[in-house]
Amino acid sequence: MTVAKLGEHALLARIRSKLPRSRSDVLIDIGDDAAIVDVARNEQTVLTTDALVEDVHFCRQWSSPGDIGHKALAVNLSDLAAMGATPRWVLLSLVLPGQCAVEDVEELVASLGALAQAHGLSVVGGNLARTDGPMVVDVTAIGTVRPRRALSRSGGRPGDDLYVSGTIGAAAAGVEMLRERAPADDADLACLSRHRRPEPRVALGLAMGRARAVRAAMDLSDGLADAVRQVASASACGAIVEASALPIDPGAARWWQQRGRDAVLSAVAGGDDYELLLAAPPAWRGRLRAARR
Repeated sequence: MTVAKLGEHALLARIRSKLPRSRSDVLIDIGDDAAIVDVARNEQTVLTTDALVEDVHFCRQWSSPGDIGHKALAVNLSDLAAMGATPRWVLLSLVLPGQCAVEDVEELVASLGALAQAHGLSVVGGNLARTDGPMVVDVTAIGTVRPRRALSRSGGRPGDDLYVSGTIGAAAAGVEMLRERAPADDADLACLSRHRRPEPRVALGLAMGRARAVRAAMDLSDGLADAVRQVASASACGAIVEASALPIDPGAARWWQQRGRDAVLSAVAGGDDYELLLAAPPAWRGRLRAARR
């Protein structure tokens, strides 16, 4: 069954059946002209949106529908994490080729719904549209943060230390592996997974914001080099990055070294890591360590 044959209303009913039940703060969800949610007192609303475009941000030859659905929400959750915000609600818009299989749409939505449920979000609405062009998965995520707990890119100060969560470079190396269709061992498969199903650092972002453990934060959607530049620019500072201190994924480093390329340059320029870059003064190291526990 294709999207064109099934029709919008029947497809919407199938999509709704794949999503988790809305939380109690959702007064009206999917099915009306707009959603209505009950916003808590003494909280600020944080909104972010990202669109994934076929053959730009994902390739259906490389990624399953479930991978695409997971990633579409994960990249938005990463933005909320960088702001120290608690994820609350999601809007999902799908621009679908008419010949797209309904089963693929259901798998995409079910995977997105599983990640939403894992982070306590409600999918409250969105839109469906047909296209003769590439598939587009457009997600708007909404979160909340307590006053004076929000993180931003502009809070850094001269003398702050820079931290990065996890490792970098794996997703960029994974894309190259897919393009070359290279044989994959366990380390290569880990890189592929980082590209296909990134795990947003929601818990870490929340902990940093609640503990006031960092002055600035940004997610690594476009690579560490870009994030350092943007945080430094927004904070009116310069930045020094020590190559020996970079947490480059071992599988990615091996991939580039085998091809005679500089692993450091490749890792800092590669995107899709969705880790967090954090800035904090040396005096806050104890506070930062305690918040991570």
